[in-house]
Amino acid sequence: MAKIIQAVRGMHDILPEQSRLFRHLDSTARAVLGAYGYEEMRLPLVESTELFARTIGAATDIVEKEMYTFADRNGDSLSLRPEGTAGCVRAGIENGLLHNQMQRLWYAGAMFRHERPQKGRYRQFHQIGVETFGMVGPDIDAELIFLTQRLWAGLGLQDVRLQINSLGSPVARAAYREQLVSYLAAHQAQLDEDSRRRLHTNPLRVLDSKNPDTQTVIANAPCLLDVLDEESRAHFDTLRAMLDAAGVAYEVNPRLVRGLDYYTKTVFEWITDRLGAQGTVCAGGRYDGLVEQLGGRATPAAGFALGVERVVALLEEAAVVPAEPGPDFYLVAVGEQAERMGVVWAEQLRTAAPEARVIGHCGGGSFKSQLKRADKSGASFALIVGDEEVDKGNVGVKPLRAEMPQQTWAWRELLTQLAGARGDEVSRRLAAQ
Repeated sequence: MAKIIQAVRGMHDILPEQSRLFRHLDSTARAVLGAYGYEEMRLPLVESTELFARTIGAATDIVEKEMYTFADRNGDSLSLRPEGTAGCVRAGIENGLLHNQMQRLWYAGAMFRHERPQKGRYRQFHQIGVETFGMVGPDIDAELIFLTQRLWAGLGLQDVRLQINSLGSPVARAAYREQLVSYLAAHQAQLDEDSRRRLHTNPLRVLDSKNPDTQTVIANAPCLLDVLDEESRAHFDTLRAMLDAAGVAYEVNPRLVRGLDYYTKTVFEWITDRLGAQGTVCAGGRYDGLVEQLGGRATPAAGFALGVERVVALLEEAAVVPAEPGPDFYLVAVGEQAERMGVVWAEQLRTAAPEARVIGHCGGGSFKSQLKRADKSGASFALIVGDEEVDKGNVGVKPLRAEMPQQTWAWRELLTQLAGARGDEVSRRLAAQ
């Protein structure tokens, strides 16, 4: 017997039951984003490695340790995308979407990072990314936060809370970096190994450490908010005023930094206590210098990424996803002639009533077993066809969810009765007879 091949570690299957949760999130997000005027983009899974080295930062863990990078047949270094913002900016520049324009864009799809798999963190994971270009003020920062809050409401999620911070301008951030490195170097013996490694490459990431000893050190570290430039402080104060006016609850977390080098000014995260260590479900902020960094003209920009698997995990725990409706009809076909015509009749019904949900039984079986499958499917009605019914052009209509007697219809009359039926109209039209 051949050895069973299993999925690659950290790249998991999404089975039908969980796929329903993914669809629920996708449809809710599409509705909210559409209501705010955001338009969808579809981006490549593979980009030039240089794109991520220049945008995310060559010294970040993502570029140094986590990217899936390979040489193609031409010798070019390519990488599976570890995040979507860089590719979206590249596409915007390449296709002339950004200069002197205002854009509200979004995309969704798989991302790849070679991390240690754990609950809520996979090597292939999915994100919904939202990016805006051409808007310099804090009003678009506020809109992104309002949008995410409305998404949580649409999903029925309550156990998420907002943290915000400002990273200031690149100049203010560079000055703060010097202060932070000086402070951390004086306490280097108390830092964990990862933090000591980051000390001279990406010191702001030390503030993200979950190590208890390191957290004790960073509790007394210099605060970036204390050295913000005047413009960044005014931007942050105005954002907070907008959130206050809209009644959006938030916490200012001065230790909040993002793991990507391109962020400036506003950063934010929606977090939860229900997912253990992987508590961030949505994160973003401003990246005003990124377009220019990739060769475009200076363009203000802001956005966020939502972790699909983590939101799905919250939906599973909260059990707030509405059940999907079962099929309207399950066509039971018993007999040689009925089996040949059953699949044809099911297709004729779909043509007559395009929105009707119809399952045609395939694979044979007894009348009893087929009827049992029809009931298990959740169908509202079983359509019963035997060889005699095919000869006479009739069909039995058996209600499976209501106390109603079985009826016999002429097949053509049934198609006429259901022509153009939409959604619940299917059941109503039959129940009315």
